[in-house]
Amino acid sequence: MSPQTKNQARKFPLKRVIVAAVAAAVLLFCLFVGLFPTMLLPAYAIPALREGEVRLHFLDVGQGDCTLLEFSDELFVLDSGSGSFEANRKLVRYVEGLAPKRITLLLTHADADHYGGFSVLLRTFEVDACYLPLLPAEGKKYEALLAAVEREGCKTGILTRGDLLREEEGYLVCLSPFADGEKDANDSSVVLYLELGGVTALLCGDISETRERLLVDEYIHSPSVFDGDGCPVRLDGIDILKAPHHASAYSSSREFLELLRPETYVVTCGRDNVYKLPAGGALQRFREASPGGAIYRTDELGDLIVSVKNKNYTVTAR
Repeated sequence: MSPQTKNQARKFPLKRVIVAAVAAAVLLFCLFVGLFPTMLLPAYAIPALREGEVRLHFLDVGQGDCTLLEFSDELFVLDSGSGSFEANRKLVRYVEGLAPKRITLLLTHADADHYGGFSVLLRTFEVDACYLPLLPAEGKKYEALLAAVEREGCKTGILTRGDLLREEEGYLVCLSPFADGEKDANDSSVVLYLELGGVTALLCGDISETRERLLVDEYIHSPSVFDGDGCPVRLDGIDILKAPHHASAYSSSREFLELLRPETYVVTCGRDNVYKLPAGGALQRFREASPGGAIYRTDELGDLIVSVKNKNYTVTAR
């Protein structure tokens, strides 16, 4: 055997060891990524609700949406981010920190940056109910979500105009979509009007200016058009607006904002996102419609908590 052959014989086992070690590390990482939601993760330290308090949490999940509506006996999870490793880890730890008695999931529409974290929530927590969008999506990711909902065995439903979710500690009325005739995924987003102890908020999914103008026209024609069963909806002057479609250039129309005249705007978007959101034009329209109004952005401030109590509210960055 030549010296070269001997050297190769000595090196070969070492190469095998290195390859095996790398493969094992990759396997362990993949297992961790897949199983971490069911592993013990430290919950975030979040103060418990005070008596008579209701909270809205707008989570910084990168370029996506995730809003938590916290009542004393129930947590609504409205959208759940993109499903990235970091977003899912935050979502699980945050929900753990809130220690909810019951959990209801609500997907505003079937975009991946809105439903990505639902599967991990279904694997990790007991979920009472899951509201799915009127228009489903195609593809394996959405099929995986539907399979996770089926495995959990929780109640399912679809929210359309006029549906009322609860009346204790405040109420949620669905203003859009219509039950029939919807064709556009974004404009069929669930739009929720919240009345929380004298404080009002509007959560708009990813609707565009087309749907905004339709809602404005309907409301101007008949101010009671969206009223639920004993639960009035008054859009002419609200406290908090979660900006439609992450404050894109094709949403937050002037007509919409001039009707709402929000005191506080919340924009959920990712830091340095490729879509360059929020759009400069949308921010300018915010300032024009609500001179002196406050604009809170998750890309700049991180998680945002709106605390509602005694007909007043405060916004803090976590």
